[in-house]
Amino acid sequence: MLGVVENHSSPRTAAFFDLDKTVIAKSSTLTFSKSFYKGGLISRRAALRTAYTQFVFLAGGADHEQMERMREYLSAMCRGWNVQQVKEIVAETLHDLIDPIIYDEAASLIEAHHTAGRDVVIVSTSGAEVVEPIGELLGADRVVATRMVVEDGVFTGEVEYYAYGPTKAEAIAGLAESEGYDLSRCYAYSDSATDLPMLESVGHPHAVNPDRALRREAAARGWPVLSFNRPVRLKQRLPSLSMPPRPVLAAVAAVGAAAATAGLVWYANRRRALYARI
Repeated sequence: MLGVVENHSSPRTAAFFDLDKTVIAKSSTLTFSKSFYKGGLISRRAALRTAYTQFVFLAGGADHEQMERMREYLSAMCRGWNVQQVKEIVAETLHDLIDPIIYDEAASLIEAHHTAGRDVVIVSTSGAEVVEPIGELLGADRVVATRMVVEDGVFTGEVEYYAYGPTKAEAIAGLAESEGYDLSRCYAYSDSATDLPMLESVGHPHAVNPDRALRREAAARGWPVLSFNRPVRLKQRLPSLSMPPRPVLAAVAAVGAAAATAGLVWYANRRRALYARI
């Protein structure tokens, strides 16, 4: 059974999602390296280096020292970039690059939390120019992301706000105060042990595709461990069962009654399992 759906009421609740390897299957910033190369922002050598960094990130995650090196490298790389050009490149390539690597399981969780009356907040170490459009694509209510210093329309290479480790937890605490969230009833999802402060700040932490350190912590603390492994384009997902019945019926007619019935039964069972977790 789906259980009781929580409506918007006081105190409010939210679900906080890390982005890279939690909601999407890759690093959001590094995924755009080829587009930045085509746009003339980085050299071929830098593009190859970012591809290698992406491989290392996917193969074993990133500990604190690796994240610091990545931050320094990316800060130096973006020095002098025109901010508007970066935004335009991200907007032009967002659907081609990000849409195919969104985890189906994460998209379903976002839907389920919204249906339960919770805000959805993306909390990412990647830059705001990348994270904010992705948050909009996902239907997130708010975004917390790293912000770079901008002067005369270009990045200086300095970091104004670094959304990493304890600062993520501080941002969540700030949102709880301003939005009235009851953190003891809120949810958080991440793949990395560097996000332990964020996970510890809520009543319902979840480890998603965890690195080894986070897997150990989750086991020791009895936190749920989720495995997301089905990247899928959002438009290829079945329509949400919470949508008005007329569009759903139209979609059913388009694909044929027998196939649609089987698909909806599978989807409903999947949604029940998700609701049971939250």
